[in-house]
Amino acid sequence: MFLLQAPEVRDLDVFTTMPEHFRRRERSDWADANRGGTITDSFLEGPVFDDAGNLYVSDIPWGRVFRINPQGEWALVAEYDGEPNGLKFLKPGTLLITDYKNGLMQLDVATGAVTPYLQRRNSERFKGVNDLIFDAEGNLYFTDQGQSGLHDPSGRLYRLRPTGQLDLLLHNVPSPNGVALSPDGRVLYLAVTRGNCVWRVPLLPDSSVAKVSQFFTSYGPSGPDGLAVDAEGRLLVANPGLGYVWVLNHRAEPVQVLRGVPGSSTTNLAFGGAGRRTVYVTDSTHGRVLRAEMSAAGLPLHARAA
Repeated sequence: MFLLQAPEVRDLDVFTTMPEHFRRRERSDWADANRGGTITDSFLEGPVFDDAGNLYVSDIPWGRVFRINPQGEWALVAEYDGEPNGLKFLKPGTLLITDYKNGLMQLDVATGAVTPYLQRRNSERFKGVNDLIFDAEGNLYFTDQGQSGLHDPSGRLYRLRPTGQLDLLLHNVPSPNGVALSPDGRVLYLAVTRGNCVWRVPLLPDSSVAKVSQFFTSYGPSGPDGLAVDAEGRLLVANPGLGYVWVLNHRAEPVQVLRGVPGSSTTNLAFGGAGRRTVYVTDSTHGRVLRAEMSAAGLPLHARAA
């Protein structure tokens, strides 16, 4: 990659760390399969804010969802037999979860009740859903990653319409992960983790996709994961293998690099705080949430229902 100007490098600060009493220092089926059997006391993902400024995060191996208040204090919202990853609000008080083990699930944050939302497609189980986002019309875009990669480029991108119609948009992705939409909603950005890149997916007026292209190429042991877009149209890319968040302009040129503390695994991110001008980043392998003040606000997220 050739850059006319080197990106600004900034350090992420630690906002909060999971309290010791929530850490599970034992083996899990998820860690046996995905972390080489390493004892994994937590693996944080899916950050999203509610209207009161509380941050919700998922803990994949232990089937948990936490709420973190603006002061950085943790509370357990739900614990169930699942592997929750991405979180977005379906409506106020109800989170929609991409659960690797169970499909799409919904969580009542007041009661902690977790119930099915969409577990199968035409009676077939998903490979392992990963992340999600709503557009302004209430369409839900979500990724079905499973164990796909360059050896098996069969990961999928779906759109679930408010009518219940489920559209398979892509079925040839080597590890589809995070998703984000451009400010005008006409382009979907798709993190392709094992391909170490981000794809650009045009959303056409007839509801199809075409001329899907590779927008950004990263490097290192683990590629792009969570994505977010700010009000200037810049794409923020969490890159866990590097411990970075790339901030990309419209040409996919890095204009900033947000650097995690040593050893960080920066898996996903969300805008919050005053005016949504602070980006919060999950450091999954250390049970931390990092943050940095930004010059532009994050785009507001849509939900299916008000």
